[in-house]
Amino acid sequence: MGANHVGFIMDGNGRWATAHGLSRAEGYAYGLIALRKVAKRCEERGVKAVSVYAFSTENIARPTDEINAIFGVVEKFNLTYDGRFKICYMGDFSTLPDKLADSIESVEQRTADNEGMTLNIAFNYGGRADIIHAAKIAYDHGEFIEDTFEKNLGSSRLPALDMIVRTGGEKRLSNFMLYEAAYAELFFLDKLWPDMQESDVDALLEDFEKRTRKFGK
Repeated sequence: MGANHVGFIMDGNGRWATAHGLSRAEGYAYGLIALRKVAKRCEERGVKAVSVYAFSTENIARPTDEINAIFGVVEKFNLTYDGRFKICYMGDFSTLPDKLADSIESVEQRTADNEGMTLNIAFNYGGRADIIHAAKIAYDHGEFIEDTFEKNLGSSRLPALDMIVRTGGEKRLSNFMLYEAAYAELFFLDKLWPDMQESDVDALLEDFEKRTRKFGK
């Protein structure tokens, strides 16, 4: 059975840029090109939703120039996107610059009725913070049960997470979709994110289909 929801931890943009004699800002721009390529191939292979880790709550500690470069790439993407995907975001947008936060709201509204695959972008996002937020809402409503809790997670609009792919050689989740990852299949690639190709997506999805998922049973 194929994957309905794939998560990508897009690691290695900065290292890729350095290796190619480019600025880190240019690395994120090339990372966006890879994202478009990977997402398109996922949709062609029947995936219903792709979630990508674009900016974590911890990334805010990075140098200002790098943060501004990431914000600029994301804002431009939001303002110019005219494809068939349904774009949605999850994370804390209250501390983001107004123009960036407005661009997030704009692209979500503009693509809400699109019939293509859902592209969910985790931005200023942390899995632990998302869990605490959902738990607090459930507690405040006096319905602290699994179903109520899950409805308040940032991923509540999406199918169950089937697999997580991390590029860049590291083998950890780095606070990405921790609750949703409970029974997701994990894949770790040495390849840096901007080097991702359609053939990599094919190989990952084919590997997933060969695995036997027991869900703890």
